[in-house]
Amino acid sequence: MARKYLTDEEVEKEIERLSQSEAVSLARREIRLKYRRRQRLYTLRDLEKRGRELIAAGITREMLDDVCDGDEL
Repeated sequence: MARKYLTDEEVEKEIERLSQSEAVSLARREIRLKYRRRQRLYTLRDLEKRGRELIAAGITREMLDDVCDGDEL
Protein backbone atom coordinates (compact mmCIF):
# COMPACT_ATOMS: atom_id res chain seq x y z
CA MET A 1 0.00 0.00 0.00
CA ALA A 2 1.44 3.33 -1.04
CA ARG A 3 2.07 5.91 1.62
CA LYS A 4 -0.05 9.06 1.35
CA TYR A 5 1.89 12.27 1.75
CA LEU A 6 0.16 15.40 2.97
CA THR A 7 0.28 18.54 0.89
CA ASP A 8 1.43 21.79 2.48
CA GLU A 9 -2.18 22.97 2.47
CA GLU A 10 -3.36 19.81 4.24
CA VAL A 11 -0.63 20.22 6.84
CA GLU A 12 -1.70 23.81 7.55
CA LYS A 13 -5.38 22.79 7.82
CA GLU A 14 -4.53 19.99 10.25
CA ILE A 15 -2.37 22.32 12.36
CA GLU A 16 -5.22 24.83 12.50
CA ARG A 17 -7.73 22.14 13.47
CA LEU A 18 -5.51 20.72 16.19
CA SER A 19 -4.66 24.19 17.52
CA GLN A 20 -8.35 24.77 18.20
CA SER A 21 -8.98 21.31 19.66
CA GLU A 22 -10.26 21.12 23.24
CA ALA A 23 -8.34 17.86 23.68
CA VAL A 24 -5.04 19.55 22.75
CA SER A 25 -5.82 22.44 25.10
CA LEU A 26 -6.52 20.04 27.96
CA ALA A 27 -3.31 18.08 27.33
CA ARG A 28 -1.26 21.30 27.23
CA ARG A 29 -2.73 22.36 30.57
CA GLU A 30 -1.84 19.01 32.11
CA ILE A 31 1.75 19.31 30.87
CA ARG A 32 2.04 22.87 32.24
CA LEU A 33 0.80 21.72 35.65
CA LYS A 34 3.24 18.81 35.72
CA TYR A 35 6.16 21.06 34.79
CA ARG A 36 5.11 23.64 37.37
CA ARG A 37 5.03 20.98 40.12
CA ARG A 38 8.40 19.61 39.04
CA GLN A 39 9.90 23.10 39.03
CA ARG A 40 8.54 23.66 42.54
CA LEU A 41 10.16 20.38 43.64
CA TYR A 42 13.53 21.37 42.14
CA THR A 43 13.36 24.80 43.77
CA LEU A 44 12.56 23.31 47.17
CA ARG A 45 15.41 20.80 46.84
CA ASP A 46 17.80 23.61 45.98
CA LEU A 47 16.61 25.67 48.95
CA GLU A 48 17.02 22.71 51.28
CA LYS A 49 20.55 22.14 50.02
CA ARG A 50 21.43 25.81 50.57
CA GLY A 51 19.84 25.74 54.02
CA ARG A 52 21.93 22.74 55.00
CA GLU A 53 25.06 24.54 53.81
CA LEU A 54 24.14 27.56 55.95
CA ILE A 55 23.49 25.36 58.98
CA ALA A 56 26.84 23.60 58.48
CA ALA A 57 28.52 27.01 58.35
CA GLY A 58 26.90 27.90 61.68
CA ILE A 59 24.60 30.56 60.26
CA THR A 60 21.27 30.98 62.02
CA ARG A 61 18.04 32.74 61.18
CA GLU A 62 18.79 35.29 63.89
CA MET A 63 22.14 36.09 62.29
CA LEU A 64 20.46 36.69 58.95
CA ASP A 65 17.80 38.84 60.60
CA ASP A 66 20.51 40.98 62.21
CA VAL A 67 22.24 41.46 58.86
CA CYS A 68 19.00 42.41 57.14
CA ASP A 69 17.71 44.56 60.02
CA GLY A 70 14.78 42.21 60.52
CA ASP A 71 13.63 42.21 56.89
CA GLU A 72 12.52 38.90 55.44
CA LEU A 73 14.76 37.48 52.73
